[in-house]
Amino acid sequence: MRGKNILVRPVLKWVGGKRQLLDEITPLIPKASTYVEPFVGGGAVVFSKQPKKAILNDFNSELINVYQCIKDNPDDLLSLLKEHAEKNTADYFYSIRALDRESGYAGLSSVERAARIIYLNKTCYNGLYRVNAAGQFNAPYGKYKHPSIIQEPVIRAVSRYFRENEITLMQGDYAKALKGLRRGAFVYLDPPYMPLSETSAFTGYTEGGFDYGEQVRLKNKCDELVSKGIHFLESNSDCEAIRDLYSDQHFRIRTVKAKRAINSKGNHRGEINEVLISG
Repeated sequence: MRGKNILVRPVLKWVGGKRQLLDEITPLIPKASTYVEPFVGGGAVVFSKQPKKAILNDFNSELINVYQCIKDNPDDLLSLLKEHAEKNTADYFYSIRALDRESGYAGLSSVERAARIIYLNKTCYNGLYRVNAAGQFNAPYGKYKHPSIIQEPVIRAVSRYFRENEITLMQGDYAKALKGLRRGAFVYLDPPYMPLSETSAFTGYTEGGFDYGEQVRLKNKCDELVSKGIHFLESNSDCEAIRDLYSDQHFRIRTVKAKRAINSKGNHRGEINEVLISG
C-alpha cells in the first residue's frame, strides 16, 4: 500500500491555517469511511492525513477553484505561474491584483484565476488572502526577495493526490458537505473562530461574516452529527461563549496553545489558547 507523500502539503497560506497544530489535531482523527472538511481552507489537516475518500468544501469560490485547477490542469497552471514569477515586480503585482476590479475579470479562465490567486498569495504582504467588502483582493505587495511562486513539486503531488483518490471538491455553505453522511464518516470542522473581542474579528478572507448566530447553527449541526453516530473534531477560540455552547456532556473540550501568526500589531502575535471540541 502506498504511503503518504510528504510533498502533499498546503499550496496557499491561509488565515487560521493548522500546520502548527497538526501534532495536536491529527492523533484525534481516526480512520474513517469518508473524511469530511466543510471549511477546508489551506488544507493542512487533510494533506497531513491524506485519506483515500474525502469531501472538501469551502465557502470561498476562488480557493476551491485553485484546488479544482490543481486537480484538473496542473500543467497549464504551472505554465502561468512561471510567467507570473518571471514578471514579478511591485507594479506587476498591483496590475494583477487590480484585475478583479475590472469588467473583464469574469472573462478570465478558471486557470488564469487560480494562477492569479496563488501568485498574489505568495507575493502579498504576510501571505494573507484578504478581500474588501466588495470581494476584491486588497492585501499590499510583500517585497520578498525570493517568493516561492511556482512550487511545481507540491502542485504536482497535490494534483496526483486529488486524482488518484476519491476526493470530492465542493464550494458553498458548509452544511451542504454534511448532508447524507453516514455512521463511519468523520468530520473535521475549522470554522471562522469566535472573536475574543469585538475588535479581534477577522472575516476579510470570505464574503460575509460568521457571527455568533452562525456559531450556534454550527453547534446544532454538531448535535445532528452526534445523533447520527458520526464523530467530529472542531477547532475554535477558547472563550466563554464557545465553552458555554458546547457544555453538554456529549462534547469533550481540550485546550491547546497556538501561535497567532497574523495580527496587524506585531506585539499581539504570540501564544494563545484555542480549543479542540470532539463529539
